[in-house]
Amino acid sequence: MSTDPRFTGPSPFARLAAVHAAVMCGDACVTVSLAGSLFFTAPTEAARGSVLLYLALALAPFAVIAPIVGPLLDRAGGGGRRMIIFGSCVGRVVLAFLLARHLNSLLLYPEAFGILVLGKAHSIAKSSLVPGMVAGESELVAANSRLALISVLAAIVGGLPAAGVSKLFGDSQYALFMAATIFLVGAGLALKIPRPAAEPRGDAELEREELHAPSIILAASAMGLLRGAVGFYTFFLAFQLKNSVFALGMALTASAIGGFAGVVAAPQLRKLVKEEVILVGALLTPALIGLFSARSGTRLVFAATALAVAVGAAAGRLGFDSILQRDAPDAVRGRSFARFEARFQLTWVVGGLLGLIPISARVGLFALAVTLGFAGVSYLLGMRAGQARVDRGRRRSERTRAAVRTGVRGALARFRRRRPGEPPTRPRSEARR
Repeated sequence: MSTDPRFTGPSPFARLAAVHAAVMCGDACVTVSLAGSLFFTAPTEAARGSVLLYLALALAPFAVIAPIVGPLLDRAGGGGRRMIIFGSCVGRVVLAFLLARHLNSLLLYPEAFGILVLGKAHSIAKSSLVPGMVAGESELVAANSRLALISVLAAIVGGLPAAGVSKLFGDSQYALFMAATIFLVGAGLALKIPRPAAEPRGDAELEREELHAPSIILAASAMGLLRGAVGFYTFFLAFQLKNSVFALGMALTASAIGGFAGVVAAPQLRKLVKEEVILVGALLTPALIGLFSARSGTRLVFAATALAVAVGAAAGRLGFDSILQRDAPDAVRGRSFARFEARFQLTWVVGGLLGLIPISARVGLFALAVTLGFAGVSYLLGMRAGQARVDRGRRRSERTRAAVRTGVRGALARFRRRRPGEPPTRPRSEARR
């Protein structure tokens, strides 16, 4: 039988990547449609109210998504996770058609929320499947980077035609029809994802301790603040530049370029530094750019800040995913991704709510810089404190081992000095008795 790679078919990871590309294209179409119906067609104050209602609906149920979706994924195993991806695609086909009919009614909000929840279920299931789709842990960073790059490219490939169709026909529902068609293609591709090998389960208490390792907790806290800052800047930027199409277009273009650059740069940086250093840079770099932008206050600096925030968000997410896949136990991978994805979504929504507050450009950019700078410095100090604690524990262990070795060597030396048949030497206190 031929072993030529041209005749072996797509790899398991390639099949997963194809599904992810289709889903991201569909999500981009939904985003374009909702942006047109909630934001651009309404006056500024009405748009604030619509977006506020949407964010409030998206915020409330995420407190229960982690305890529901995560354990479900862990119990389902690899084959069940494939079916969750398939089911999320089918569900979004139905909801996209319903959204197209209810763009001007209150039913839009629960239906949009349903698409959001199914999208998160897909994201968690996809992240849980990645380690089973690659040859080893050394390929995880590169695999995460490829999927993130696919997300950026698919958002452009799906978003631009959706925006053109909506503009051509003057109605956002056509973008939703495109989304439904793409989600249907994604459902068909999901059935071709191979079943990954089953992983043995370990001790539950040990897995719980590993999931609460300092490296994971510190990185999750830093990443949560980064996601909150992204949510804030997304809506703050949209309302600041709502009446300037050119400036908003420049900022969106810079954001897309930044996301692409962050995804490409992160794997190269990983060859030089650890994941934790990448996450620190992802926080401090946009903080510095935001601080300089706050001093300028012109509309063009929004594009520079959008570029820096997008680079940081993309590189930081890859760094965090690699930390979680490196340090979290395999058997509760779905639960861990679900928990942190829900937490990050909550912080993104909270940041988006803060971005709706009408404040000046200088104040908003300064607040963004301070938040990211605080997160970066806190994470850096936390890492150093954790490393110092580890070093102290290592030195204590080394001293204990040295004392044990000294005691054992002394006992062996005394044993060797005894003559054959001679009873063991008793301590002097016992000999006097």
